[in-house]
Amino acid sequence: MGLHKEYSMKSSKRVRLGKKALGFISGLAVAIFLIAYLELSGVDTGSFLNRAIMFSTPLLLATLGEIYAERSGVVNLGIEGMMSAGAAIGMIGAFAAENPWVGALAGMVSGALLALLFAAVVIHLRGMQVPAGLGLFMFGLGFSGVVGKAVSGKKFLFSFAKLPIPVLSDIPIVGKALFDYVPMVYLALALVPIMWFVLFKTRIGLNIRTVGENPAAADSAGVDVFRMRYLCVMVGGALAGLGGAFFSVAWMGYWLEGMTAGWGWVAIALTIFSLWNPLGALLGSLLFGGVYAFQFELQGLGLPVHILGMLPYLVTLVALICLLLFYRRLGAPSALLEPYSRE
Repeated sequence: MGLHKEYSMKSSKRVRLGKKALGFISGLAVAIFLIAYLELSGVDTGSFLNRAIMFSTPLLLATLGEIYAERSGVVNLGIEGMMSAGAAIGMIGAFAAENPWVGALAGMVSGALLALLFAAVVIHLRGMQVPAGLGLFMFGLGFSGVVGKAVSGKKFLFSFAKLPIPVLSDIPIVGKALFDYVPMVYLALALVPIMWFVLFKTRIGLNIRTVGENPAAADSAGVDVFRMRYLCVMVGGALAGLGGAFFSVAWMGYWLEGMTAGWGWVAIALTIFSLWNPLGALLGSLLFGGVYAFQFELQGLGLPVHILGMLPYLVTLVALICLLLFYRRLGAPSALLEPYSRE
């Protein structure tokens, strides 16, 4: 019986791996087909893919952070506010030090500090997460508008330089599109497997998931629920701030009020669509980034680009409604939105 059970488990694991491999191959085939179709249609797929990945990077960073926060049982609707603050503080730090890495770090710190404020309200004071997140969103927008006036519209001359990957960046069509970016893009992509591994293959990841599913059981097992939630919320804030700093320091090279343009809300939707998995966050951010990038192609065809531009936000609204109404059925962490207190 023991051998039969072990064989069945191995067979089941092989089937799951086979399905994942089939899904990856199918997705790759679809991507190759679309690139070929666009090339034959006269679309510059190199610039399209480049824009899609640039658009997806801040979404990916913010989504990865929110996945950790929600896996621990905390929904932070203030991502947009933290991204706005990260964009402004990041540019201020970059100007002060004349170094883009200092700006990126400053953006991370600002996001983490705002997340700490939010965490204190919802974790220790047991405040409602949705109103607290909306408050953080409004505070972050106002804060960035005030502190960012000093650098508003000023061009930053020490921005990140592109870092092409040798040999790979010379591949025709896709070389420049996939392997010629600023370092923060590579950093965001590298975080995907790292954060997936930590979340699903390490003890700390198990603790995070247990805190999000059954905090009482985690507490009885010796896991500090409050500390774990604080850590995850602050990681989420730091990555949201880094995503905001990406806009100003690494991409645009300047700061303008409202430049994050609601992308923090899209990151919340992507967290749900990814099913709280960093690998799903990568796929979702690339999809949304492609939608944004495709608007440039529609402009050349004379089609109503505003309708397509509205689509990500419409999907975000639907996702938020689904989260609030059906979050248990979506496979969300069981303790999501529920404050914890020791009996």
